[in-house]
Parts: sequence; structure tokens; C-alpha cells
Amino acid sequence: MTAIPENESLPQPSTMPARQARRVALIVAVAFFMQLLDSTIISTSLPQMGESFGVPAVSMSIGITVYMLTMAVFVPLSGWLADRFGARNIFLIAIALFTLASIVCGFSQNLTQFVAARAVQGLGSALMTPVGRILVLRNASKSELLNATALITWPALFAPVVGPVLGGFITTYLSWHWNFFINIPLGVVGLALVARFIPGDREAETMPLDWPGFFLTSIGLASLLYGLERIAHPEDGVLPTVVLLAAGILVGWLAVRHLAYTKYPLLDLSAFRVLTFAISTLAAGTIFRVAINTTPFLLPLLFQVGFGLRPVDAGMLIFAYFLGNLGMKAVTTPTLRRFGFRSVMVVNGVIASLSIMACAAISPQTPQALVVALMLVAGLSRSMQFTALNTLAFADIAAVQRSSAATLSSMLQQVAMLFGVAVAAAILNLSQIARDRPVLDIVDFRIAFLVIGVIGLVASFRFLVLPPAAGAEVSGHTPKN
Repeated sequence: MTAIPENESLPQPSTMPARQARRVALIVAVAFFMQLLDSTIISTSLPQMGESFGVPAVSMSIGITVYMLTMAVFVPLSGWLADRFGARNIFLIAIALFTLASIVCGFSQNLTQFVAARAVQGLGSALMTPVGRILVLRNASKSELLNATALITWPALFAPVVGPVLGGFITTYLSWHWNFFINIPLGVVGLALVARFIPGDREAETMPLDWPGFFLTSIGLASLLYGLERIAHPEDGVLPTVVLLAAGILVGWLAVRHLAYTKYPLLDLSAFRVLTFAISTLAAGTIFRVAINTTPFLLPLLFQVGFGLRPVDAGMLIFAYFLGNLGMKAVTTPTLRRFGFRSVMVVNGVIASLSIMACAAISPQTPQALVVALMLVAGLSRSMQFTALNTLAFADIAAVQRSSAATLSSMLQQVAMLFGVAVAAAILNLSQIARDRPVLDIVDFRIAFLVIGVIGLVASFRFLVLPPAAGAEVSGHTPKN
């Protein structure tokens, strides 16, 4: 947002106890996990839901599309709402909307009811992610920002891996309805914890709502995300996808021009003049996220389509990837303190990229122990890079830039996530077309992993533009002269 003074009655982050910062981050992480788990768990139950509603399984994809588009429309508004009505209040509303919509999804009797409920879920999700980050930023000093960011990063690492496995189990042994009912206890606990432990806050003064900025930003983001999502479904036609992408880029350009010159912009773009934020969100960070977001999409396909494994066996290999994500948490902070952001993001980025490329070398004949070891390394390096990126992004952000920076970061991460899937799907499709084969083969996956790995390598070396002391106040690293 634009420069807005802090509420003088609120305790400043520098005086916040470390325990409070960790508590807020953990509570926000619970809400994030509910949101991200729901986004990934639904994919396994679409055929059963279609059968229950009496529609083809392919028709159920509208539930995912509506959720995504609603989220894209309202994400740009989240920072202004947090400043106007208080971040804690908006976060409570977001959790409540998401939980209630989950209940309606579970009880839906037809596709229309389900789509309406998913739209409300998308609204809750749009408010939850950026506002949750704002709460963490307002309650953590710079010395605690690394630990706090590590806590709110784990849902993004674990949910895409755990969701499909858990969704398959619930759909098989219970019913698809419980994929949504599982959000009820998480939502209730989240509401109680936020109300009890997160302090209220509100900016002393807010600017008028920038309606043109809201419409331009929302339309541009929604068009771009929907166009990227359609790339993974070439059977739907190329022309609408191209039109959507072109419209998203054009309207996005108009939105940037408006935000740069209007008196009271919806989003304060001055955060992009901060080198650490620009590199970790807009430049190298976005490119690397595109590369690393392809793995949760490609690995299950590789193991089931390329290797011919049963879903349960593929799930066990993916679980090793999950354990790698989990195992890195204990060493992320000391590693960044010892070597600093620049060195870690370059070296670990190279390791992560090489682990992606190494997936091109495995086959059904590869010893399972080696495959598991590769999954562990890939998960470890992915976890380290995500935490470093998300922490460095806010290392030098001023208090008056926090709301806009959190919103911009959330928007760009959504683009990177969908763009990663779109790029991976496009490479698979192009490889299959070039070979003139009716179905995917393991060679298509090998090409995809190699190309994605190269993209990651390019982004990794881009982090060299950072100064040695980048984010030192957050990491605690003291560079040698």
C-alpha cells in the first residue's frame, strides 16, 4: 500500500518477544496448510464427484477453475482490506469463509451448488495468504523473520505432496465428501487460535480504495492465470489460450502504469525498488519457482505413466520427497547464518536444479534406494530454497510497504505455480508430438526434467547479483571482508 503510519498503540516488532512471533507464524501456518491441502486434495476425487453429481469427470474441472479465478480477482484487494479493517479481522473472516464454504462443498447435491461454494472458498483463500504474511511481518522482528518464514513455508512444501495421497485414501475408504469435511476441525482450531493469540491491529489511516487499480489488476491477473492453466489442456483449443495470455499481459501492463502514476495506488510498487525483494520475487525468484513448482506435477506422472507403478507405490516414493522437505527445516536457519543468503541460494539452487535433471536419468530398473535418495535430496534442496526466497523477499521491506509487498508476493507466486505446471505440460506435449506417438513415454519425461533443470540453473546463477551482505540483518550472517 502507499505510505501509511503505524498505529502507535501497537507494540512494535522490535519489542515483540520471540515466542509471540513463532506463535503467530505457527497459527498462520495451520491456516495455510488447510488452504493448500484443499487445493491439492480435490484432484484425486473428481471422477467420484462427477459420478455423484451425474456429470462427466471432465466437467468437474470448473470447480478448480472458478476457485482459481475468484482467488485471482480478490488477491489484489487483500492488502487494502487488511490496512482498512485490521489484518487479524480479515484473517478471521478468511478462515471462516473458507471453512463454511468447505462444509457447503461437502454437502453439495449438484454441480451448481459445488461451483458456488468453490467461489466462496476462492474468496477466503484470496484473503488468507497475503493477509497471513502481513500478520507474520507485523509480529516478527528481523531477527525472528527467518524462523517465522520457515514455519509458514512448510504448508507450501508439504501440502502438494501429501494432498493427492491423502485425497486418494479418503476417496477410496470413506467418500469424496470428507475431502472437504476435513477442513472443519482445522478451520475451527484456526479461528480459536487467531482470536486468542494474535493481537488486533489496524493502520491509523487508510487511503481511498483505488477502484481502477483493483479492476485492472484483478482482470489482468485472472486472465493470465486462466491462460496459463489452459496450457496444460491443449485439447481445449489454442486460440482462447493465446487470447487470454495476451489480454492478461496487456491489462497487466495497463495496471502497472496506473499503479505507478496514480495518487493513491491499490498496490505500492516501490517494493520492487528494493533489490532483495525484486530478485527474490520478480526476477530470479519467479524463474526458480517456475522450475521447482514443476516437480510435484511431473513426479507422480513419471512414476505412474513412465514407470507403470500403482498409485500407492508412486505415493510412497513421493513420500520420500516429503521427508526431504521436512528434514531440511532443522538446518535452514544455521546454514543461512553460516553462509548468508547469496551463497546458499546460488549453491543450493544449483543442487536443486541438478536433482531435477537427475530425475531424467532414473528408470524402472534403477534401484529403489537410489530413487529414494534422489527424492530426499530434491526435497531437501527445494525446502531450503523456498525458505530462503520467502525470507529474503521481506528482509529489507519497510513497514509502510508490508501490505503491498505481501500482496505482490502472493500474486507472483500464483503465477509461478501455474506457469511451472504449464511449462511442464507444454514440454511433455511438444515432445510427444515431435516423436509422433499417441501416448507419453519415459523419454518425454526425461526431456522435461532436463529442460526444467536448465531453467533452474540459469535462475540460480542470477542470485550472484545480490551483495554478500544481502539480508544479513535477518540471517545473522557476517560476511568476511
